[in-house]
Amino acid sequence: MEIVKVNVAKTDKGYCATVDILEAMIVAVEGNFAELQKELKESVEFFIRCAKKDGEEYPAVFDGDYQFHFVFDIESLLYCYEGIFSRASLSRITGVNEKQLSHYACGRSKPREKQYNKIVEGLHMLGQELLCVSV
Repeated sequence: MEIVKVNVAKTDKGYCATVDILEAMIVAVEGNFAELQKELKESVEFFIRCAKKDGEEYPAVFDGDYQFHFVFDIESLLYCYEGIFSRASLSRITGVNEKQLSHYACGRSKPREKQYNKIVEGLHMLGQELLCVSV
């Protein structure tokens, strides 16, 4: 399965996304991340259908199995999951101070590379742990 990179950013009322291999494609929604995922899928499928119909070139990855890989900046990631993770729990998972996480989430500051990596590694470690759990 091929991976298609999608860059995600928050907006005032929702999210926007760009697809690296589809120049000039920007998808934006008012609402949550699930709505962005749905709209992105529909938009890419529509673009590919039109390109095929018009005989225009498009990335070959869309002819086979592919999945989107969503890349968030820290502000957008924290915004997306603020209803799921409290700042306290994120602090425990990542080792980053709650107050600093709040600054990142509000866009007041951006994490340095070391802090950025701590956040990403902490969330990935949690994801790996959850994959090993059965109920």
